Order: sequence, then C-alpha cells, then structure tokens
Amino acid sequence: MPTAMTASDFFAEYARHRAKEGRGYTGDDLLSLPYLRHGPLARQWGVRARTYEAFVAKVVMPMTIASRPLDILDVGAGNGWLSYRLARLGQRATALDIRDDEVDGLGAAREFLRRDPGVFSCIVGRFEDIPLPNARFDIAVFNASIHYARDLPQVLAEAQRVVRVGGVLAIMDSPFYGCDADGDGMLAEKRAHGETLFGARSAILLEPQFIEYLTPRRLAEASPGLRWRRHAVRYPLWYELRPFSARLRGARRPSRFDLWTAQVPSC
Repeated sequence: MPTAMTASDFFAEYARHRAKEGRGYTGDDLLSLPYLRHGPLARQWGVRARTYEAFVAKVVMPMTIASRPLDILDVGAGNGWLSYRLARLGQRATALDIRDDEVDGLGAAREFLRRDPGVFSCIVGRFEDIPLPNARFDIAVFNASIHYARDLPQVLAEAQRVVRVGGVLAIMDSPFYGCDADGDGMLAEKRAHGETLFGARSAILLEPQFIEYLTPRRLAEASPGLRWRRHAVRYPLWYELRPFSARLRGARRPSRFDLWTAQVPSC
C-alpha cells in the first residue's frame, strides 16, 4: 500500500462498506447464518449455504472420529458463523481473522460467545503468518477469504504448516475462473466501475493488491506439494444458469464457488 494509506484506513473503510451492504448481522439473523431467509443478500447466502453443506458432508463428517472432536481452523472467519456451526456439530473450532470490527469481523463473533461462552476460540491474526504452532489442526478451511491473499504460496504454506499430516486444507466460497482471462475481465470491470460499486472512497478499497480470484492453474502452481480436488456443488437454479445467460449476452464467463480440498501429505 502507498504510505498515504495505512492498513487501518483500509479496514475502517471496508467495515463501513460492509455495513452499508447490510452485512452487520445481529440477533436471530446472525444465528441463522448461512440460512438467511430475507433481505437483499438472502440469495447470496442461499449459495453459501449449499457450499457449507457440501463442506460438512464431504470433509467434516468423513473425518469425524468417535474419540475426540476435530480441531478446525476457520481462516478468514469474519463474524464467526462457520466456527459457531462447526462447534454446534461437536467440533473444536478456532476463528482466525485480521479484522476485529463489530460489523462482520471478529468483534461481531462476541455475540455468539455471549450466548454460548467458550463455544469457539477467536484469534486476531494474518493468514500469511498464522500465530499458532505446527500441526495443530485436522482441517484448515478458507471461508470466503483466500481471494484476499496477497502472496498465495505463503498463505497456503502457512495453512499447510498448521495442519497435521493426513489433514485437509479446504477452500469455500471464493471465486474460481476457468482461465485468467475471465478473472482479469472481472477485475477490469470492478476497477472501471469502482465508484459506482464502492462510492466516493473507492480508491481505498481498490488499492490493496489482493489476488481477487483463483484458477485451477493458479492454485496448483502456488502449492506444488498438494493435489487439489474440486467438489462441484449443486447451487440454486438461477446460479447454475449464469454461464448460459453470459453466453447469450456475449459477456465473460462468470466465476464459480464450489469446494476445493487437498490432503496434507507426509512429506
């Protein structure tokens, strides 16, 4: 970032933008996530609910053992909804996020902890430098967060470091494109319409050089020791029809979320 803007400037502006979007959930709405049934973002949460169900069915439940709960690191946890859900399933969850604001950072997770003290742990920290020991977790899941990485190899290496041999790294709810051309097209559109999307202070939100999106090639090149598997998620019909609509309009192909996993090898 330029010296004129600090990380605090970005986090404060990002929190304001997220609040304006209506993401500052409290009460029953917070507890309902990802099954939000009303409001302007309900349809988006309907997609995320499908990914969550796939993650539980294809990763969490097959790894669950009778002798102890799974240790799961929720990387980029936001308000902690995923950690709360996993804890209610009987797992031992730790929510990690660099943001601690009360809009949808870890500050918002305090409502879960007030209702159910100790239900999960919270740690404020960067996923480029996770402040936890080696081989601490069975699963590290990037929860709509890995596209905020600046150094993808470093972020994946850190996640692999804190997961036990045989454990799993998972990516959910981050945009994947089939090729860089479509992802770069999305970025060009975002920057061209920045003020419309983000308001007069859009420059602050557009300044950080996040990776913004993934492709299978990008993921493989950033983690040569891992073998990634895509788990296609059956999303609502309107979502699945998006590529056909884009083709009819002559637009770029849209991203998909889906679920991606890799097992940590022994060497």
